[in-house]
Amino acid sequence: MILGVDHVGLATADPAGAGAQLAALGLVLADQGEADAYGVACEFWQLPGERAGTAVELVSPTRAGSAVDGRLAGVGPGLYHLAFVVDDLAHETDRLRRGGLIALDAEPCRGARPGMSVTFLYQPEPAELLVELVHYTPVPPH
Repeated sequence: MILGVDHVGLATADPAGAGAQLAALGLVLADQGEADAYGVACEFWQLPGERAGTAVELVSPTRAGSAVDGRLAGVGPGLYHLAFVVDDLAHETDRLRRGGLIALDAEPCRGARPGMSVTFLYQPEPAELLVELVHYTPVPPH
């Protein structure tokens, strides 16, 4: 089941500049990490005190051939994907595939946050929508 919107992803080759824009809007950098499988660095920006709320994620390439390279070269920076937190990645991926979305990942990948697993799906029509499904597994304290 889809539990809510986790974040809205923005593709950028200039995370410092985009971060300054988000800071001007009153958002703060709440989390950051890398999703190695996709070759991207991710920054999660949120309203102050809203750690459980919806984030704006800045996605930037860490290597040539990264998942966002094509987007940046073709369309340029901007809205990249919508991410939904789910209770069961396999079930929701299967359900959405039956609904016409195209699964881009053969298996879930480790996301940029601790305990985060993700998979991407794509629907070319009618809105050319890239969807990220997110599932969090609790991470034990150190």
